[in-house]
Amino acid sequence: MSRSSRIPGFYKQPVESRRRLVAESVDLDTSELNRVLAAGGLDVTTADKTVENVVGTYSLPFSIGLNVRVNGRDHLVPMVVEEPSVVAAASNAARMIREGGGFTARHDDPIMISQIQLWDVADPVAARARLDAERATLLAMADAAVETLVARGGGARGLEVRDLGDGLMVVHVLVDVRDAMGANLVNTVAEKLAPTVAAIAGGTVGLRILSNLCDRRCVYVSCRVPPAMLATDSMHGEAVRDGVVLASRFAERDPYRAATHNKGIMNGVDAVVMATGNDWRAVEAGAHAFAARNGAYAPLATWHTDDEGMLVGTMALPLALGIVGGTLRVHPGARLALKIMGVSTAQELATVAAAVGLASNLAALRALATEGIQRGHMALHARSVAVAVGARGDEIERVAAEIAEACNVTVDAARAALVRLRGTAEASVAPTVK
Repeated sequence: MSRSSRIPGFYKQPVESRRRLVAESVDLDTSELNRVLAAGGLDVTTADKTVENVVGTYSLPFSIGLNVRVNGRDHLVPMVVEEPSVVAAASNAARMIREGGGFTARHDDPIMISQIQLWDVADPVAARARLDAERATLLAMADAAVETLVARGGGARGLEVRDLGDGLMVVHVLVDVRDAMGANLVNTVAEKLAPTVAAIAGGTVGLRILSNLCDRRCVYVSCRVPPAMLATDSMHGEAVRDGVVLASRFAERDPYRAATHNKGIMNGVDAVVMATGNDWRAVEAGAHAFAARNGAYAPLATWHTDDEGMLVGTMALPLALGIVGGTLRVHPGARLALKIMGVSTAQELATVAAAVGLASNLAALRALATEGIQRGHMALHARSVAVAVGARGDEIERVAAEIAEACNVTVDAARAALVRLRGTAEASVAPTVK
């Protein structure tokens, strides 16, 4: 069947039905989803071979982001995140963006930076000249260090020399890592080339490591949203649009606001990165370094109104993701996530993750420009609070609805609601959470 990310009423279905709908949408066997997801995606035996000192596994919700269309192609997007409202908000914003044609995305080649630090360089100018003269030889050595990557179409693409002052220099080897995240590959290149680079430069080898500021591996995403899609019960679409633009301007002028603005983006990005077994810490480091690349911390995404009155969002983000190697080789949940998403290259994965990030940003700005961020967020959080005080089955939604309606999403309010619901003087509750 034709792949579609538009599944109305998905959130109303029980978990088993959601799995069936996902399987039907992406042409997967439902039994595979049941087998992998029912066990939390990772068994303890595999976990023990993945990292050190394992005593068990720690599960997080595995959800599906809906309505995502990138470059004319629909994607159901696995998201792993513990924060209420992130998945619902991103899905809702993606639906609005879908009405404007969906996301348009492009990407750089998957170039990672291998850094070789040199210190005690007596003559940096002469060292640079000698290194430049040996560029071809050094790039050939880099390729020889990663022959399997070269066989897949990747390999060394360039060499840069930077003088950091006081006899400290760094040599960058630019490596096309294809569908890998690339950390191990570029680290191998750095280790292999370091002695030769130091001998040519007349310095001493320091660190040999990748850079997580992968600014040669950026994703560029944009979207257009019809104002009518932004309307709420109390505000017309043009007013909401203008509020989103003002919120964007705030982030562009104030780093304190920009930090929270970008956190909203990373809510979506990180959830996709985690679901697919990629390194979310590396992604976070690169994103925030990129946001400060011009000397002041700035928003990764901005919003404006075009000549037709449409809300336009644009975002640039360095994003080093892989669909081969690393955790993907051993984590069944990560492999399943890629099957569900239906991406065929690492860069396609990056464009989808970035699109979800831009949708998350729109959702947050729209909420802030209208009813405020807390109402929707706390309404979803109310279910967690209901569970914390011992609500079970249908009680969870009834208690959550009562405390959300009262705008009093607290443990005490939930406990009182549960007592009233059960019609007893004392409910059996879990320990109070402060």
